[in-house]
Amino acid sequence: MPPRIAIAPCRRMPDYVESVRLAGGDPWALSYAADPVEAVVAACAGLLLTGGADVDPARYGEPRHATVTGVDVERDEYEIALVEAALAADLPVLAVCRGLQVMNVAAGGSLIQDIPSQVGTAVPHQVPEPKDAVAHGVSVAPGSRLAALMGAAVVAGRLPVNSRHHQAVRRIADGFVVTSLAPDGIVEALERPQARFCLGVQWHPENFVESGAFLPLFAGLVSAATR
Repeated sequence: MPPRIAIAPCRRMPDYVESVRLAGGDPWALSYAADPVEAVVAACAGLLLTGGADVDPARYGEPRHATVTGVDVERDEYEIALVEAALAADLPVLAVCRGLQVMNVAAGGSLIQDIPSQVGTAVPHQVPEPKDAVAHGVSVAPGSRLAALMGAAVVAGRLPVNSRHHQAVRRIADGFVVTSLAPDGIVEALERPQARFCLGVQWHPENFVESGAFLPLFAGLVSAATR
């Protein structure tokens, strides 16, 4: 039986679902109302955190910047609880874009609330269309799980990625390490070395479902969930 991978609710599920399926997993699209956190962690073999709107800055003790939009209090509460329970159970986790930010906040980190006004615009972090358009390259730390999974796709220590976000990781949560950076220093990947599998990326690997360029990330999650 393929391992059951729980996928956090979002508005654009198809690419996530298909990526998990192609990687050999059994995708389970979650619902806030129907799938309580404790039941999810008990019934799944891995967790995929998805992209979406901004995380409420109150979650990391900061006032809201004027550019923060689309905050969904129910989603924040649900996903933070999911992360906390998954990390406590050492459940394999792959976190994408907002998912990376949620994971960092849930573990005690904080966020840059608006990259253009707080960091700058030298590197394009919002290239919405086409969804798999390469926005910039990112560094990949040698010896990291990200490097191992992406293999030959990493050329001279760099990997081309898409980008669709205006928030990013600021203070790194305890237990996590940075394994990828954009040219302007924005965190592009975090890993939790002591975990069985815990990787978050700031780009959208699910958008490359047709080419399979980032299928190894989903395959890594499914493989860890199979053990």
